[in-house]
Amino acid sequence: MKPSTTGLCLAADAPLDLHLHTTYSDGRWSPKALLDHLVDEEFALAAVADHDRADTVATIQQLALERDLPVLAAVEMSSTWKGELVDLLCYGFDPDHDALRDLALDASRRQRENSREVYKDLQRQGYALPPDALADILATPNVLQPHALVALLKEQGYGLGQPRAGRILKDAGCAFETNEPAAVVEAAHQSGAVCLLAHPGRGDGFVTFDLDLLDEFRQEAPIDGLEVYHPAHTPTQTATYREYARRHDLLVSAGSDSHGPDRPPVKHRAELCRDLLERVGIKIA
Repeated sequence: MKPSTTGLCLAADAPLDLHLHTTYSDGRWSPKALLDHLVDEEFALAAVADHDRADTVATIQQLALERDLPVLAAVEMSSTWKGELVDLLCYGFDPDHDALRDLALDASRRQRENSREVYKDLQRQGYALPPDALADILATPNVLQPHALVALLKEQGYGLGQPRAGRILKDAGCAFETNEPAAVVEAAHQSGAVCLLAHPGRGDGFVTFDLDLLDEFRQEAPIDGLEVYHPAHTPTQTATYREYARRHDLLVSAGSDSHGPDRPPVKHRAELCRDLLERVGIKIA
């Protein structure tokens, strides 16, 4: 398939958002609704980076071509480092021939296996669960399956007091299946993509990177850059990451991390991501 960004040349002030999510993962935008919104708001470029869904990129590209909207092939891959979550944004791969797809599908397979075993363990413990609920959970994107199990327990009246639903599931072996950061970077590079560390300043279960941690992480996983511009970052963090990227010749990305209309895409200047865009074949005038 011919990418929707083929031959693209953007003005330095062209509006873009390189971090968006749809219902293919944990977003509330349908793919069509998100792309229609981007067209209506006159975005010049976007990247739909659904969690661990490299398999849906071709569909997104087709929708983008139908709307004459340039959408950069992207996926946000889930990984774990030092016991906390780390997300990695991969840009510019061929959705028909990429190692990222295989890595993402393997994580999805492991997540389904974990959800299936947890469900059976809960039944063995005596929790009365609807017989058809497991199929619904397994059909849920892998990033949402642990949440779906929590919701199921609560719907049946379990985990509302002590122990909480999360504790019940953890004791049953519930886990969020991810890939090693180095494996993601390697798969991205094998696929002709660049790999950037997403929202390095985010907390809430994610590693919050200072300069020493960035140095350590890059020794283990040779990322190509950082998502410098993200709504979770303070102005001080943004300045720190921007300077770190400049000093180490790293690529810079910018995105809203929009999951739904309540937090819509944000227009960033293409100039902020010049090196990244030129690396994936998009010219900046």
